[in-house]
Amino acid sequence: MKHLFGLFLIILINTVGEEASSMDRGYKVYDLLPEWSFTKGIEGPAIDAAGNLYAVNFAKQGTVGVVNLQDGAGVLGASAVASHYITLPEGSVGNGIRFDKKGVMYIADYTGHNILKVDPLDRSIKVFAHNPAMNQPNDIAICPKTENLYASDPNWKESTGKLWLINRKGEVILLEESMGTTNGIEVSPDGKRLYVNESVQRKIWVYDIKQDGTLENKRLFTSFEDFGLDGMRCDSKGNLYVTRHGKGTLLIISPRAVTLREIALKGKLCSNVVLSPDEKRAYITMADRGCFEVVEF
Repeated sequence: MKHLFGLFLIILINTVGEEASSMDRGYKVYDLLPEWSFTKGIEGPAIDAAGNLYAVNFAKQGTVGVVNLQDGAGVLGASAVASHYITLPEGSVGNGIRFDKKGVMYIADYTGHNILKVDPLDRSIKVFAHNPAMNQPNDIAICPKTENLYASDPNWKESTGKLWLINRKGEVILLEESMGTTNGIEVSPDGKRLYVNESVQRKIWVYDIKQDGTLENKRLFTSFEDFGLDGMRCDSKGNLYVTRHGKGTLLIISPRAVTLREIALKGKLCSNVVLSPDEKRAYITMADRGCFEVVEF
């Protein structure tokens, strides 16, 4: 029995070591844009197929801004420029952004209880999904297989939250309520897992995604003793990148819930994160600086 336990321990240590060593390389942190190019509501970074980077609340609330990352812009030492992309309908304020395979942009409109849909050809904006029972759709994730959307839905005053499925018809289906303050949300690259975090409760949950898009087998992925959680993204290996709001770090966790690395940022109120297509950079929205910080791996 001692021999078997020792063998198991060696295998476990080697596995964790392999995971950690895969992330064991230098990194740099730098600004992509001047401070306050966006408002403190900068959120929802997403990159389209052409390599453009988007975030909500450019210059003023209720807008979406775009940064052209082509031709080396956004790489350390290269200049990048943000510009106005769209203004949302009156009264709408965006949060999370995602793109489908056709390049259509989806935006969580937390004041309008909507998921908005933006045509990439003419930039026209339509309501894709609406449900007044939503508190304030916050972050959204898209399944790479079905292209179903998932939305976190926190009630900050009550420290509670809901979880929603929005199918391709725009139907809004309640998956779970009476959760903690649901915020960051992401689907694994194989489309089999959904990760959801609770900011105030400092927990990350993981579910198995069923064929119809609903969820099963909820379990605790990991939890923390301090600081909040905000945006999340997966890389192609299934590692989870999590912004630690208030702590000012980007945390990288393996699919086995092993912490691979925690990177200190310049600001403290990191909100959301997106990875470059080659996964060599992470673009992080900073609520206390109104700009992007870049982690170059």
